[in-house]
Amino acid sequence: MDTTFPDLRQYGGADAFLRECQARIVFDMFTNKWAGLAMGALLGGPRRFNELRRMLDGVTQKMLAQTLRALERDGLVTRTVYPTIPPRVEYELTELGRSASAMLRAIGEWSGEHADEMIAARRAYDERAARPVEPVRA
Repeated sequence: MDTTFPDLRQYGGADAFLRECQARIVFDMFTNKWAGLAMGALLGGPRRFNELRRMLDGVTQKMLAQTLRALERDGLVTRTVYPTIPPRVEYELTELGRSASAMLRAIGEWSGEHADEMIAARRAYDERAARPVEPVRA
């Protein structure tokens, strides 16, 4: 089997390229746009649902609810319901969720540093793609 990435199974590690690999669950969660953004929003401390919804511009109520439920299921977020009328619900990162904060911060910093380059690359690509195809001349 020819791979460009080392096979970590021989070292007792994960191989996220394999469909059955449990590490892929984590990879899938962190590559979900709303999960990463929701966790980033929770880095500042507990937040209520509508506060998160206002922070995450463009997220629907349904998508935010699904995302928070998935993060809670994965042990990254806790949901606390306070016995008030109406009930007050807060979401907060767990210790496991906070342990991912360094990675989330690094992704955020990298994104901020390189967004202009990526946008320029997209524009250049789109301009090239819009041109008519010209035959290659030798």
